[in-house]
Amino acid sequence: MQPLTSQNIESELSYAYLHAVASAAGMACESCGRHEDNAGADARIVAWAPFQNGGYKTEVELKIQLKATIRPPSMVGESFAYAFKGIRRYDDLRAESLTIPRILVVLFLPPESTDWLHHSEDALLLRKCAYWVSLRGARPSANDTTQTIYIPKAQRFDVDGLAKLMADLSRDVIPSYPSAKGEEE
Repeated sequence: MQPLTSQNIESELSYAYLHAVASAAGMACESCGRHEDNAGADARIVAWAPFQNGGYKTEVELKIQLKATIRPPSMVGESFAYAFKGIRRYDDLRAESLTIPRILVVLFLPPESTDWLHHSEDALLLRKCAYWVSLRGARPSANDTTQTIYIPKAQRFDVDGLAKLMADLSRDVIPSYPSAKGEEE
């Protein structure tokens, strides 16, 4: 058996981040099985009423595609430009015909692995943070391997943001891709 590669560790930290945020928000979070993973979903989150600002559904579910990167994000306006690898996964995330909404969560880690995680008797610190975007309704890609997408900086994946997202879903407000800018890349 070999030690985990840096990419494997990045991936595991993205799962840990997702689980920590969902748990702190009082929601269930689990990794998806291989069949769902093959269909573009790495994890699922389930939340139950009561939701902030009401909502008529008492249970909502969200599927997540997770990514982690050590590449510093480039700002374009109020969004991070992110090179999404895998056009098939891009197409999975932009589909509008899915019963359960999907989002992409990208964890931005420091470039140096020694800076990723620190712990003491007082704290466990995972450096940097994750942001989310829905690609629902995004245009088809003309590319073969990679599509540049734009992740709004305002959509930090944290407890408050997740609670708002799930409350929106409880009212059938399904997020879609916020802008067409840059989609021709």
